[in-house]
Amino acid sequence: MRSRALAAAVLATSLMLGAMPARAVLPDEIMSDPAKEARARELSKELRCMVCQNQSIDDSEAPLARDLRLLVRERISAGDSDRQVIDFLVARYGEFVLLKPRLNEHTLMLWLTPPLALLLGGFALWRLGRRKANLPAGAADSSPELTPDEASRLERLLAAESAPDKPL
Repeated sequence: MRSRALAAAVLATSLMLGAMPARAVLPDEIMSDPAKEARARELSKELRCMVCQNQSIDDSEAPLARDLRLLVRERISAGDSDRQVIDFLVARYGEFVLLKPRLNEHTLMLWLTPPLALLLGGFALWRLGRRKANLPAGAADSSPELTPDEASRLERLLAAESAPDKPL
């Protein structure tokens, strides 16, 4: 009885800890000024880990992500604005460092492809619906009529199948 209660407690604790968001910011990275630390955390959530690629540097435990977090804090300590910090990192690592790329001539297709795909898909479905609506009643369910030659050939094939000794 006790072992079941202990196992249930361990399982519940594991589930609760697993549901908590993972943060990779280490205590030695945290800035003493809470306002600057909040800015650093917000900026870190917008920057991509170059190793993990689908995580922000705020969530990543990769050494490069730690270096980028420290660099963000260093730039904030130097008095850079949020925009200046982002621009510095983009100049150094390229647009790929941003989790949400900026809208410019280089990323136009990236931003326009999803809405265009939705519009084209909707248009295709609309056309398909109109085409089905314009068919005569029962046309979609009926099979085409056989010509007399096709009907006689079908009868011969069926007769030959039921009597395999006879040639076609």
